[in-house]
Amino acid sequence: MNPNHHLVLQTLSLLQQCKTLDHLKRAHAHALKSGAAADPIVAGELLLRSLPAFRRMRRRSLPPDSFTFAFLSKAAANARSLSVGSQVHSLALRHGLDRHLFVATTIVSMYAECGRLGRALKVFEEMPHRNVVAWNAAVTACFRAGDVRLARKLFGEMPWRNSTSWNVMLAGHMKAGEVDFARRLFSSAPHKDAVSWSTMIAGFAAHGAFDDAIGFFKELLREGCRPNEVSLTGILSACAQAGAFETGKTLHGHAEKTGFNSIIAVSNVLLDMYARCGSVDLARQVFDWEMGKKSVISWTSMIAALAMHGHGKKAIELFDEMEQNGTTPDGVTFISVLYACSHAGLVQQGHEIFHSMADNYGLEHSIEHYGCMVDLYGRAGLLDKAYEFVMRMPMKPNAVIWRTLLGACSIHGNVCLAEHATKQLSALDPNESSDYVLLSNIYAVAGKWKDVATVRRSMSAQRINKDPGWSSIEVDKVLYTFVANEELDGEKREAEKKLAEVMARIRMEGYVPEVAGVLHDIEEEEKKEAVWRHSEKLAVAFGMARTKGAEGVIKIVKNLRVCRDCHTVMKMISKVYKREIVVRDRSRFHTFREGSCSCRDYW
Repeated sequence: MNPNHHLVLQTLSLLQQCKTLDHLKRAHAHALKSGAAADPIVAGELLLRSLPAFRRMRRRSLPPDSFTFAFLSKAAANARSLSVGSQVHSLALRHGLDRHLFVATTIVSMYAECGRLGRALKVFEEMPHRNVVAWNAAVTACFRAGDVRLARKLFGEMPWRNSTSWNVMLAGHMKAGEVDFARRLFSSAPHKDAVSWSTMIAGFAAHGAFDDAIGFFKELLREGCRPNEVSLTGILSACAQAGAFETGKTLHGHAEKTGFNSIIAVSNVLLDMYARCGSVDLARQVFDWEMGKKSVISWTSMIAALAMHGHGKKAIELFDEMEQNGTTPDGVTFISVLYACSHAGLVQQGHEIFHSMADNYGLEHSIEHYGCMVDLYGRAGLLDKAYEFVMRMPMKPNAVIWRTLLGACSIHGNVCLAEHATKQLSALDPNESSDYVLLSNIYAVAGKWKDVATVRRSMSAQRINKDPGWSSIEVDKVLYTFVANEELDGEKREAEKKLAEVMARIRMEGYVPEVAGVLHDIEEEEKKEAVWRHSEKLAVAFGMARTKGAEGVIKIVKNLRVCRDCHTVMKMISKVYKREIVVRDRSRFHTFREGSCSCRDYW
């Protein structure tokens, strides 16, 4: 749902009150200024209300002017209606206004929004006079069509450029994933405004360049620029994804001082940042005390936060409270609630909630909701039921569905079903390394070493490389990343030294390495060494070396699922050293305290 939901409702209300074309123009201006015009419902309503008004004008023989055609073109663009847009273009041509600067520019934008780059550029080339706005519209059209090279060519030919020209190029390249080019472009821009900075920060965050996003935000502050809503939400999003808790807390303070925390979009990202950085309590504090009117996104984010941290029952209680509050859940809300049920083993409740979507709310199940149910049954060990559910789905199972089933087979050691799921995946997504690694591990645990070797040979023949496991930890607002079995240098070598001490200590307390999944053709001691140097162990050891005693919570972010051996080690460290450890892997949080994990060994 649109985060500016109240603006959408306000705009729709204004449109319903329109009696004249002048009223309609004012409502359209409000929609463009507030950003509500991007909402598909508003766009459709604009189009449906503008066309009858135009027909009445024609019946009364009132001559249309440039504003009329510009308005109609924008309405058609917002609704992405090529048929209506083409008719408007024809009528503008008939009235001799098709080459009017304002009209032609909006027609260029209309064709671009409708995916017709050729038509857009033809109109642009036929314009007798072009200003910088028209050039910007043509460059934007190229980016809309994914033609980055042509956008660069047109940008190079522009006789004038303004700040919008540079910002269009920055946004277009970031969206296309051309991050390094965008960085060079930003450096060469003669003037950087708030939009330039926010585009770069949000773009870095979207592409996983968290250090760059944080670095650019700090530079923005050094330059004396005031962050806007977009740059602040962008940097908070980067902190959320990177697990940069201390940096996020500092930004929270900045948002409070500047009043940005009163903006619902910023509050929602603050909530998500705390949840993803391992502090569900602070996320709940933002939700309960800092938010005014909560949107459906706010409720859904808090439910998802509780679910990620293993508080399934609390997530369902909040879902009930959301309904009592009068906020209608959407499809994303149900994904979060079903996720909570799956990770808490609440099979019956998950089953009931899934069916309530259609029965109580009239919502259609998407493939994501079906995937949640496969995960729910699979985690609970009901693999036959999970497979039957896949077979009864009204749509064809995609790679995510089969991968979910394969993951359940890995947890419960079902070799036969794992082979079937992998066969389906090899047809749908043959280059995904994690599928082969999972199957290989399933074979290894089952002692089927010939099959392990076959999978590894297949990966080698297809040149499929295993994604390296990495873990990151924030210490004194600096992010350190460790990769499994990497050679450590500099200050990172502290991790190696501390880890050796930790492993020796917990072995005295009864720790025995779980090496069943490690290749059988190496010596036992080498197997132990292989699991000892997993990235999350190195990151935790580094955190312990940099903090004294029981000082602070050690928070780790990992790109893969935590392995059983590392899970056991974290539990033992939390007991022996009296340290609280929070690990965020690719699917959930694990909070280790006094020898236990919040997942209750159900993950």
